[in-house]
Amino acid sequence: MSGPPPKGTEPLLVVLLGPTASGKTALSLALAEKFAGEIVNCDSVAIYRAFDIGTAKPSVAERARAPHHLFDFVEPSGYMTAGEYARLARRELAEIASQSHLPIIVGGTGLYLRALLEGLFLGPQRSEELRERLRERVAQRDSSHLHRILRRLDPAAAERIHLNDIPKLIRAIEVCLASRRKMTELWQQGREPLRGFRILRFGLDPDRTALYERINRRAAQMFENGLVDETNRLQASYGTIARPLASLGYKQAVQFLNGELTHDQAVQAAQQGHRNYAKRQMTWFRREPDVIWLRGFGHDRQIQKEAIRRIDDAISQSR
Repeated sequence: MSGPPPKGTEPLLVVLLGPTASGKTALSLALAEKFAGEIVNCDSVAIYRAFDIGTAKPSVAERARAPHHLFDFVEPSGYMTAGEYARLARRELAEIASQSHLPIIVGGTGLYLRALLEGLFLGPQRSEELRERLRERVAQRDSSHLHRILRRLDPAAAERIHLNDIPKLIRAIEVCLASRRKMTELWQQGREPLRGFRILRFGLDPDRTALYERINRRAAQMFENGLVDETNRLQASYGTIARPLASLGYKQAVQFLNGELTHDQAVQAAQQGHRNYAKRQMTWFRREPDVIWLRGFGHDRQIQKEAIRRIDDAISQSR
């Protein structure tokens, strides 16, 4: 096993990003075992307890191979903002580095990663009264109505927020009205980027056709492994207050349970949804700075060797 970065230097932080099903878990485990690493989750659904089959979390056997952090710590009825996640993750990184271990951030939620590494702007506090009014607008009309309001208040923000992303539309409108400024102006202020680490970013970029085949197999496997039963239990226990039930896989299982889709249609819809999500992830991650792109899957031995070589070089340069 190679040792951790030498003491007395700014500690190294490895970030593994990439689309769903690209093998981030396999690569993270290989690196953790090689460099005395500890893995920190950066997936917004894997933080929830009881959501297991549809999240592709590391298995019990995989978690036994290296310490894992920020998995399964939020109740199904809870909610975790990107800012709250960033504060918790930064605390974990500091603790891992204090033990002279290598922190490895792994996940595919771009907003969480941006909050962790770059910080978020300090916007105005939430207004539940305003939010409820905006939700009523959506119920009376649809989300396109909110998108038109945001376009008038802040055209640049409207360009960046999807027409159907109701929570983000509501927050953007709330920020504009409460601050009397454009949200895009505030985005550039008040950020507190992560300091005290040398950040090494790896991005997995496998062949698109092979990735989609892997996504299709994994989505189908989730249904075979009991996703519908898990969803049924969660829906019976928490109902609509469990936000992850709206995430990919679970959403289609709910539609099947409600009689809106056949089993085959639910599987196909989940496969299509995950493929679309992979496209959006790559679009987001392409904007990340200084990414070392690895053209393959994380379980490929050559990809693992290349990442290990790069980390060894980074450690050597600090000596």
